[in-house]
Amino acid sequence: MRALKKSSFAPVLDPFHSDILELRGAELATVYYGQRMAGDFHDFIRVGPNRVLFGLLDAAGGLEETRAIVSAAQHTFRTAGVELFARSDVNDANAMMEVCLRLNKAIMEAADGVCSCPAFAGCYDESLGVVCYFNAGHTPGMLRDHAGISELPATGLPLGLFSHMTSDAPMAALEPGATLLLASRGIVEAKRKGEEFGLERAKEVLQRSKAASAKELCVSVLDHVQQFMRAAPTHNDVTALALTRNP
Repeated sequence: MRALKKSSFAPVLDPFHSDILELRGAELATVYYGQRMAGDFHDFIRVGPNRVLFGLLDAAGGLEETRAIVSAAQHTFRTAGVELFARSDVNDANAMMEVCLRLNKAIMEAADGVCSCPAFAGCYDESLGVVCYFNAGHTPGMLRDHAGISELPATGLPLGLFSHMTSDAPMAALEPGATLLLASRGIVEAKRKGEEFGLERAKEVLQRSKAASAKELCVSVLDHVQQFMRAAPTHNDVTALALTRNP
């Protein structure tokens, strides 16, 4: 990691790049458009023999002003994830709620106050094909299976707003062939002549997609955003994350 001087006493570490993990019986991928300009952050880490933790967070503000916040969030996400999921008899819901609490505390400390950080994080159990997740004020997750598209809505408020916040951590089953898609606010709020791309268009892309992989699906979503805008997205970070269970 490269250190940038915030002041002579407070070095700020850049968040480091997260390599996509290989999953058993599933694929995980993320794609973002162009250069980072705001506070989008994604990460992946294996936290057990059968569990992978993933997350997408959107810290309010520009790239430089959110650098320390994002770095602190990544450090906490990784250290807390490994610690809390280390036990073989771990309760996924309790562990995810604790990850949420620790992230909230780390973000508020790094911001030295309030910083709105919508976040979606999940722990995928490869042996069961189940995701335990929290959605702290993020755009809804979109789950496609044989029944169509269902939303994974907010389970709590955005991180970084209140010191004593809670979030539920429900479960979502991914049947063979199912896909979970996360879209950043930059995707949903992409505009053309005052009209937003919106969540419904993102759902349509997911529903109609014939992508052969999670990465291809993410690329397809970003392509549709650019086609809708008829220009390269420069309004915000534009990020898509997909988790696909093999048929």
